[in-house]
Amino acid sequence: MDYEETRIYLLGKPEAIADYPFSLNALVPKVRGKMFALLHQRHGISEVNLKCDPDEALALRDIFPSVKPGYHMNKKHWNTVTLDGSIPSGEIQRMIDNSYYLVVMKLPKLQRLSLLARLP
Repeated sequence: MDYEETRIYLLGKPEAIADYPFSLNALVPKVRGKMFALLHQRHGISEVNLKCDPDEALALRDIFPSVKPGYHMNKKHWNTVTLDGSIPSGEIQRMIDNSYYLVVMKLPKLQRLSLLARLP
């Protein structure tokens, strides 16, 4: 996935909105006011920061050289994924889905249920 494909996929999540709290070069997709990703370009390279279960975060870093501890994030719960084409699109989509799900699961029950009902 490239930057634009990733942006479209992120913002296609139920109730996802685009926010730019840091700069116009750093898209922060949010659901119900909670950040579930950070899409940016650094030194001309596209990257996306995604929330992740701590054990899975470590496993993904071992499997994919393009997955590193979250840049400027809590490295236990966030990974930075370089969008260089080395990771299959389906795997990046799965990581995005997981990040969104982890954030939704922390929302109040009624909000959570309403969003989960709209997931494919």
